[in-house]
Amino acid sequence: MEKGNHHPDRRHIGSRYENMAAEYLKRQGVTILEQNYHGRQGEIDLIGKDGDYLVFIEVKYRRTVSHGAPAEAVTSCKQRRIRMTAQYYLYSRRYGSVPCRFDVVCILGGEIQWIRNAF
Repeated sequence: MEKGNHHPDRRHIGSRYENMAAEYLKRQGVTILEQNYHGRQGEIDLIGKDGDYLVFIEVKYRRTVSHGAPAEAVTSCKQRRIRMTAQYYLYSRRYGSVPCRFDVVCILGGEIQWIRNAF
């Protein structure tokens, strides 16, 4: 399979866990503004509002830790792509200077961990 092509089942599984993360964050008081936002530079799983912060959220799921913890999958390359996509989002939505944060929601098995200010 070519790099960049996602297996349809993986996309389906990914959106299932993004939905789970979105529901979890809503219960924590986060307003979800966008889900699966696509910009020229890449994709952001969830974009939300948490108090005064605009939050860009990466969701990572692992069934077990045999391939590493979910948070370990958010590499520096992935972080850079998310930052560039976030900048484009802010520009395209004409946000002025708004405080932003980058969070990661890790789902391991059925357990959810929310890492604020992850990078």
